[in-house]
Amino acid sequence: MAETPPGELVDLAALERFVNEHVPGEPGPITVEKHVAGFSNETFYVERGSERWVMRRPPRGPLLPTAHDVIREYRYIAALHGRARVPRPVAVCEDPSVIGAPFYLMERLDGVVIRSEVPAAYDTPEGRRRVAEELVDALVELHAVDWQAAGLTGKGETYLPRQVERWAKQWELTRPRTRELPGLDEATAWLRARLPAEADVSVVHGDYKLDNVIFAADEPRLLGILDWEMATIGDPLADLGWLLSTWGDQGDPPGTRQLNNRSTLTELEGFPSREEMAARYEAKSGRSMKHFGFYSVLAVYKMAIILEGLYMHYLERTASNPGAADFEWYVPVLIERMHRLMGESD
Repeated sequence: MAETPPGELVDLAALERFVNEHVPGEPGPITVEKHVAGFSNETFYVERGSERWVMRRPPRGPLLPTAHDVIREYRYIAALHGRARVPRPVAVCEDPSVIGAPFYLMERLDGVVIRSEVPAAYDTPEGRRRVAEELVDALVELHAVDWQAAGLTGKGETYLPRQVERWAKQWELTRPRTRELPGLDEATAWLRARLPAEADVSVVHGDYKLDNVIFAADEPRLLGILDWEMATIGDPLADLGWLLSTWGDQGDPPGTRQLNNRSTLTELEGFPSREEMAARYEAKSGRSMKHFGFYSVLAVYKMAIILEGLYMHYLERTASNPGAADFEWYVPVLIERMHRLMGESD
């Protein structure tokens, strides 16, 4: 019989019935294990005999209408499977009465997520470079998908101004509960004044970075892109800007390294610099990088506001991130980096 997962977020008997009725294969008992990483949608590993899947459902509790929308996440995966490097969709259930929330199943890829170290099989300068190249190349492939032919819809032409205003509003909601950071106000004005007049439109992952993809364990080959809850139709260079905002360079100031093992990892020999990553994307995609400075600033601006929000939760003793206290000094470090990027772009 199915075993009870931690947190009791799943009605095991109901899930077992659903799997046996809707997923092809030999019916039988399932096992479920909760995946503990992450602070967003709940992730579980589900097995039936030799079959292995990943299940995603929203967290427990009241949700905003657009937050933790796993059905939307599934639709992106289903639309993009076979067109980009995404896991195979297996089944979706929009009826919250089945296990207590909507959910979906997708294949469980057999590989590793690179966080603080590269798999031993290719932890060499050459292997590390291939990891980075695969990361860029998979992003180029994603952005080349004909999203309309894939059945996706969106308001991509207004994506950038909406992004700037969304994060400016988020900062206005956060600042009364944390502190004044004039550098963020200056960045808001800078971004509003420099919105690119023209921008491409594509699928945008929304959180594309090294630890949101999965690699093969035995070779530097990117198997799939994970965590699609922020996916939308928008400007592809926003994805590249976000990726590079999380990418550590050997020349980065010490303060930017202390908080993030992933950022420190990419300073190792073999990993290309942010400039080299952007150049590869430009060469592979054929997309103009004329205004890329804007996207670099936008990414760090967004990151600073997100982390200031986590710092707010620390101050209010509601933080789920154990390292949130460090954002007191790290957010100003990010703002300094953002202002350097603003100066380089003007």
